[in-house]
This record gives sequence, structure tokens and C-alpha cells, in this order.
Amino acid sequence: MFLGSKHCQHCGAAAAVAEVSEAKDRKCPRCRSELSSVTLGSTALRECDQCLGLWLDVATFEKVCADREQQSAVLGLASPAPTHAVRETSKVKYVPCPECAQLMNRINFARCSGVIVDVCKGHGTWFDRDELSRIVAFIRGGGLAAARDREKAEIQEARRQLAAEQTLADNPMARLSEDDDRRLTGIASARGLLNFLLG
Repeated sequence: MFLGSKHCQHCGAAAAVAEVSEAKDRKCPRCRSELSSVTLGSTALRECDQCLGLWLDVATFEKVCADREQQSAVLGLASPAPTHAVRETSKVKYVPCPECAQLMNRINFARCSGVIVDVCKGHGTWFDRDELSRIVAFIRGGGLAAARDREKAEIQEARRQLAAEQTLADNPMARLSEDDDRRLTGIASARGLLNFLLG
């Protein structure tokens, strides 16, 4: 995107605009420096100038996950090369929420994305450098839809198993299928043979 452009020439998303105001009393959970307010498309978020991490409140992150224009803005956001050394974090460390200062939970986004983010359930999500872009790429690649489909299938299977267990609990003499009958006969035969040999 060209400097001064209002929209991306490829996708049409609104350009990110940095604001000069500082976030009051909100510190980066990694390096404890003040977070700056940044506008991404039409969405306001907080950014750390030291480690290039991002803080999104719950509603903002949901908006980014659902809105393709916001996703385009995230993918079009090219972090300028920092003028200082960026602190890389290789050691796993639980960090405090910028809002309530309670330690956040570390979760694998969508349980299968491979992107581990820090989440405060009531306030928002902390993204280390490039994690938000990786999540948007995961969503656009169909990963979130596939994860939802997999979760629906797991729930349906669990319900089916629960219904089958309930049917057997209500009627212990429920008719067995031919496969179940053969397996039980085989188990009984094996037990009989074992008892005969040991007996």
C-alpha cells in the first residue's frame, strides 16, 4: 500500500491509520511499555511500539473474525521495520491482562490453528507480533469453518453415544446387532477356553 493511500489497491480495505494519543493506564503485557492507540480500517486497537504486539477487546476481535474487510485491513497492515531491536519471546510465559492485570490463559486459536494467543475471557486477546495476521490467514484459508464443522461432528457423535447408552440403560435387553452378537459370542468362547485351560 502506498503512503497516504486511503484504501488498499488490491482488496479495497481501508488503510490503517496510527493515532498519536496514548492508551491510558494500559501497558504491554510483555514489555510493560505504554500501548498506543491505532486504527485498523474502522477498528480501534492498541499496539506496543517495543514488541509490536496488539491488544484487541472481545468485540473488536469478533469483528475481525467475521468481517472480510477487517481481515483485509489486517493482512494489508505492514508493520514498518522497527528502528530498535524487537524483543522476541521464545520462553512460554503467562502475561497479565492490560485491563484487569489478571494472568491470561494461553489457548490455541480454534484448537487447531497452531497460533497460541493470550486471552482474558472478559476483556480481550493479546497477539504477539504477527499472530493476528496468522490467525486471519487461517480464517481466510477455511481453517475456522473446518474447525467449526469438526466440532459439530464431535458434538453429534457424543449425542449419538449418549442416546445409545441411555437406550441400553432404559432397556438392558435391547436387541444387539449381528456384529455385536458375534463379538460377544467370541468373547464368551475365549473366556470359556481360558477357564478350561486354567481350570
